[in-house]
Amino acid sequence: MKNKPNRRAFIQKSVLAGAGLALGTTASGANKPESKTTGQPIANQNSKLQLGFIGVGLRGQSHVDLALDRKDCVVTAICDIDPEMIRRTQAIISKKGGPAPKVYDKGPKDYLRLLKEGGVDAVVISTPWEWHSEMATAAMSAGKYTGVEVSGGFSLDECWDLVRTHESTGTHLFFLENVCYRRDVMAVLNMVRQGLFGEMMHLEGGYQHDLRGVKFNDGKSPYDSGVEFGEKGFSEARWRTQHSIHRNGDLYPTHGIGPVANYIDINRGNRFTHLTSMATKARGLHEYIVKHPKGGPNHPNANVEFRLGDVVTTMIRTSNGETVTLFHDTNLPRPYSLGFRVQGTKGIWMDVNQSIYLEGKSAKPHQWEKAEPYLQAFDHPLWKKYEQDATGAGHGGMDFFLLHAFIECAKQNAPAVIDVYDAATWMAITPLSEESIALGSQPVAFPDFTRGRWINRQPVFALSDTY
Repeated sequence: MKNKPNRRAFIQKSVLAGAGLALGTTASGANKPESKTTGQPIANQNSKLQLGFIGVGLRGQSHVDLALDRKDCVVTAICDIDPEMIRRTQAIISKKGGPAPKVYDKGPKDYLRLLKEGGVDAVVISTPWEWHSEMATAAMSAGKYTGVEVSGGFSLDECWDLVRTHESTGTHLFFLENVCYRRDVMAVLNMVRQGLFGEMMHLEGGYQHDLRGVKFNDGKSPYDSGVEFGEKGFSEARWRTQHSIHRNGDLYPTHGIGPVANYIDINRGNRFTHLTSMATKARGLHEYIVKHPKGGPNHPNANVEFRLGDVVTTMIRTSNGETVTLFHDTNLPRPYSLGFRVQGTKGIWMDVNQSIYLEGKSAKPHQWEKAEPYLQAFDHPLWKKYEQDATGAGHGGMDFFLLHAFIECAKQNAPAVIDVYDAATWMAITPLSEESIALGSQPVAFPDFTRGRWINRQPVFALSDTY
């Protein structure tokens, strides 16, 4: 691309000072991105951001718990259809000394009453996947700064609805992808922006996580034993397993694609052009039911037919010529790994073996070395600044950074650093992968949700010295 050198120069100047590419040289500061705040700040030094939480299951409760540790916001409203989850959330708030929130628990549509009368400036949506877009568009239409948990999309129309609602209302949407804030992921982002890997060529990631104990769960906490789901299941087993019955595609792409998109500036000087997907046969969930002590070949769920292939592989091409491979692998026995790989003209990092190789810098040619010294040397300034605040937060601390960024953006009524165009693009991978698989792995084109603005949009993620 003709303007690519200028774009790369912008990134390298905007990221962290300093210098050089040698191991042991760290980045020490960041220039704030140009202010693009629209309207007046929602909160200032004399007021607190009023937060509403739509969906207070286990994930929503985690967000509530972190919000209660802050002095610049207050939880004023909670909404859920499950009385037990409401009770648990009220107990969390009471234990931390927060005021009793308004409760909205009168059925699936009671969130609309919260948006109308709940006294909230911003909302966090942590409901089952099929509600995310409906609730997010309603929240934006109500003028509430909107944070929505991640999922794959159900259709391209759904993704376009999010974009059009944001553009017509001017209300911002923050897509709550926490893996973008993982410590090693951010250190590698720092290294990418400083040029250690050279020009990007190929990247990988995915959701590779044994979720059989989540999809089948008759206990009272995640990973309890059992082979039940639906009405007999607990937490995500009540709704998530149904997707494995009826759908075949990359159902949960955002944990893998979020960091990758930041590495190659998707929607900000680059875009996805097309993808192709394929899926293996489906065996893992049936085998789990049949072999489980509470299951067996005569258990009713042993007759359920699952459509979701045990391993779904998606390949994506970008306008700048990089390739991306994503994996969705949740139905088989395997240790957790998102499988990141970042490869450029000067070297490669892989998180599975926690190794790196940089030509001309690694100790020995053609031999891996441990990545940890590099990750420490290029630790992102945000992690160095907020490490103590993130201690004890969920998912190794990255949940702190996610909620912190959301609240800081919401307080200023500023554009989200993971915005509606990112949400639409990353979510679109799911229906596009389903289409490709259904067509025998034919390539399918990516919509351009920015309508051409990706050419001139500049990177913003993790370029502020605050969030």
